[in-house]
Amino acid sequence: MKKNGAYAEVIVAINTRKTDRVFHYAVPAALQDKVEVGTRVLVPFNGRRLAGYVTGFGFPENTVNIKEIVEILDAEPVFTPELLELARWMAENYLCSTAEALQRILSPRLLIKGSRVVKRVHPAMPEEDLESVLNSLSRAPKQAALLRIAMVNPGLTRKELASAAGVSTSVVDALVEKGLLAVSLENLPRRPGRLAQTPVDPNGMILNTGQKAALEQVEKAIRPGSFSVFLLHGITGSGKTEVYLQAISLALESGRQAVVLVPEISLTPQMVELFRERFGGQVAVLHSALSGGERYDEWRRIKEGEATVVLGTRSAVFAPLPRPGLFVIDEEHESSYKQDDHLRYHAREVAIKRAQLAGAAVLLGSATPSLESQLKASAGGPYQLLKLTDRVDGRPLPPVRVVDMRKEMKDGNSGIFSRVLIAAVNRRLEKGEQVLLFLNRRGYSTFVICRECGLVLKCPRCDISLIYHRDGRLRCHYCNYTVKSPDLCPRCGSQNIRYFGAGTQRVEEEARQFFPEARILRMDSDSTARKGSHVKIINAFRDRQVDILIGTQMIAKGLDFPGVTLVGVINADITLHMPDFRAAERTFQLLTQVAGRAGRGDLPGEALIQTYNPDHYSITAAAAHDCDRFYLSEMPVRRSLGYPPFSHLARLLFTHEDEEEVKKGAGRAKETLKDILTGSGKNISILGPAPAPLSKIKDRYRWQLVIKASRRDLLRDVIRKSLSALEEGPSSIKPAVNVDINPQGML
Repeated sequence: MKKNGAYAEVIVAINTRKTDRVFHYAVPAALQDKVEVGTRVLVPFNGRRLAGYVTGFGFPENTVNIKEIVEILDAEPVFTPELLELARWMAENYLCSTAEALQRILSPRLLIKGSRVVKRVHPAMPEEDLESVLNSLSRAPKQAALLRIAMVNPGLTRKELASAAGVSTSVVDALVEKGLLAVSLENLPRRPGRLAQTPVDPNGMILNTGQKAALEQVEKAIRPGSFSVFLLHGITGSGKTEVYLQAISLALESGRQAVVLVPEISLTPQMVELFRERFGGQVAVLHSALSGGERYDEWRRIKEGEATVVLGTRSAVFAPLPRPGLFVIDEEHESSYKQDDHLRYHAREVAIKRAQLAGAAVLLGSATPSLESQLKASAGGPYQLLKLTDRVDGRPLPPVRVVDMRKEMKDGNSGIFSRVLIAAVNRRLEKGEQVLLFLNRRGYSTFVICRECGLVLKCPRCDISLIYHRDGRLRCHYCNYTVKSPDLCPRCGSQNIRYFGAGTQRVEEEARQFFPEARILRMDSDSTARKGSHVKIINAFRDRQVDILIGTQMIAKGLDFPGVTLVGVINADITLHMPDFRAAERTFQLLTQVAGRAGRGDLPGEALIQTYNPDHYSITAAAAHDCDRFYLSEMPVRRSLGYPPFSHLARLLFTHEDEEEVKKGAGRAKETLKDILTGSGKNISILGPAPAPLSKIKDRYRWQLVIKASRRDLLRDVIRKSLSALEEGPSSIKPAVNVDINPQGML
């Protein structure tokens, strides 16, 4: 049976490029009125029953072996034509299958948990019959008393009603059996966090001149519903968030909705509170720390139009808004917007594509924009540049002092705290002010070595040093392998085991020794593993219950604590020496962002940066809060090496349990690429194959090829052809191949 004379076109949920096309299925008569574009269905495929997505209706070339749809998996369509078009664009741009893209877009819907159901008890008789019924219960006084309470308080739960009457729940059950009480089922929405139903501050702050000028430009795109991308480059504390909030209000006034992305889960509690004060119950929250049920309930609120403002991390870019009018990417430079496994999409690119499809505006905000965005916002670029050059209320940027740790070492101080930093912290504590101490490395010691034979203790599954934690265990931060720290060297039996390097746990321990009267908390992925721990730590610090907050990059951006007057960077060199061409950029961004946490209230602030490379341009530019100085130094380096933003890169990562197989597979891939490029005239270079900087993770060896081209489409085309050739060759390539277009990291 066909639907309206045509067959359903179904994309089967198999994540392979070979089957990335529509398959035709007949629509049974019983499902004629239920199957439509966006419906998820169960279909027979190669002897199995698999989920699939209906993307349209049409006719195949051959109708001989057409099978029927087995059943519909959902009561309603799960994606719109706009999201289907987005999935097809993602498949084209990130070289994945359309099914894989749809699964990524729909993950909150597909990971549905059972609804939270509550039983409510109601009287099952009219009020005028109450007295006669009570007379009939004269020998059951408990039942009579409970029935009176139920008449006055209908809708209590079974336990609530029994408690109110001072009886057991068996009395409630007895009245239900007699038909005097009825039970109804109610689905309770799972709302993440406290929900303010009505806005506390719907109007917002009065904008200064710079904020008002930026908002006026954004309004010109939001009002008519025209696609535009804006880069809001504002120094730390310049009021970018208020511009976001008032731009969202403009979108809502126009009958549209808004998505706001933040780079870290740690930012969401403070942002959620701020947004709910402004927009009340219209705000939905989406991030990975929510339970499956909470994510699904928020997904439904968004889809049904109850929530018109979506706030979340990377995956919130796929929120099923019916008419999106604004996408805000806060801290747009952050690498966390790039998915780093499976389907490697970039949320900034996806947001821009969705805005293009919907006729919406995109607002990219940062105090330290990425070089890619900076170049696109330069003269004649596709982005419009908006600048905020002053802090709110004219507050000054905090002065930054660079502490040369080489000199500290020469003067006999080999500790992780310089004398300058110790004195500065003590001054702030004496005044009752707050301090942030930043180190972008968790754990206690970063590697453990035997000083007799030189053995560095490494993870047996990964090519990475084990990190010593204060609980006496060694941990791998890639596969979570753990083992008790040995008393003797496993190789030579020596007791001369030593711990080197410092993580946030060691900073916390030494801070407690130097500042014994201070109230100290640590915020990193170890201390925030439990649900709700982000909120507890942030609230405690905001409420001045904590004097010193120690943390990783979680505390480096976006957070606004008026009581912080000192920021101390323990070691600025950690990111600077990473094996990545973006190392200098990441260092500059991180230092500028963390320094900007100081002096955001009425009290002036300062920042201290400890480093062994005080003359490096990324550090001197961050100390001066000078983006232009950094760009003028870094851009010529990138241009001379042919790296982004002056080119496009792709990384082909090959993984296998056997080192020889992965090496052979990477070599074959390079030969295939060279054959495709021979005589093509395309200016594409291939680097490698070579072991990845992290050459083994989770028992899989890793080799990589890096491909460089002037245009992204050239890169995609040659990779697509090479992957097809490898898949269709006489002996298919054995290692798994992961494609990352414009990777944010090369580890």
